[in-house]
Amino acid sequence: MKMLSVRDLSVAFGGVLALSEVSFDVAEGEIVGIIGPNGAGKTTLLNTISGLSRASQGEIHFAGTRITGRRPTEIAALGLGRTFQMSQLFPGMTVLENVMTGLHLRTRASALAAAFRTRGMRAEEEEAAGKAWQALAYVGMERFAHRPGTELSFGQQRIVEIARTLVSEPKLVLLDEPAVGLSVTRVAELDGLLRRIRDERGVTFVMIEHVVRLVMDVCDRVVVLNYGMKIEDGRPEEVSANGQVIEAYLGSGFDAARRSS
Repeated sequence: MKMLSVRDLSVAFGGVLALSEVSFDVAEGEIVGIIGPNGAGKTTLLNTISGLSRASQGEIHFAGTRITGRRPTEIAALGLGRTFQMSQLFPGMTVLENVMTGLHLRTRASALAAAFRTRGMRAEEEEAAGKAWQALAYVGMERFAHRPGTELSFGQQRIVEIARTLVSEPKLVLLDEPAVGLSVTRVAELDGLLRRIRDERGVTFVMIEHVVRLVMDVCDRVVVLNYGMKIEDGRPEEVSANGQVIEAYLGSGFDAARRSS
């Protein structure tokens, strides 16, 4: 089953073409990497899929539903989760409270109930806290639950953001450089975590990543962008042997990874 289908997607900003007729599919349960040099259009691609940027041309279907031009909240409600390149944890909130915000689309209490702290509202908060705790435990971050989220290291905040996406039980998660700020050991742990989430929870992943070893190890397929155009789409071993990819990624370590694999 196709979890995501992107067809002839183009995005222009002020006459500058950020993406040009990009097409690819993501099957249910796949982990797909999006790589390319800085400015290749990778984040624009994720932003357009999640509704933050508007397509100039093309179609996007998610889990069988056309989502082209829909608002981010509508797309998220269909089961699409997202993390960002920069940390998005809220200042003044604990780690647990930050993860609880991932359930905002599923809360049932009205604004009036929230204002007057009704019994139903309190019960809903307790349920949300329980789910958030479970998500933190799943990613191994429960010991930080009551610490201010912004006091964690950048790498720890990235893992908390993954926990926040899990509480909403997504079908697909878009990850924007999840390994940023992680040590070599933590990158290996992230590799295992993504596989476990996929295998145990059936979550599909599309991720932008510059840590080549993670891409080569964890991704089932890799899509390569350069100057807003797709130049390759295939298994990691196929992509790493493509001369056009090596040239476009020269200096990134991609060629070295190919030779040592």
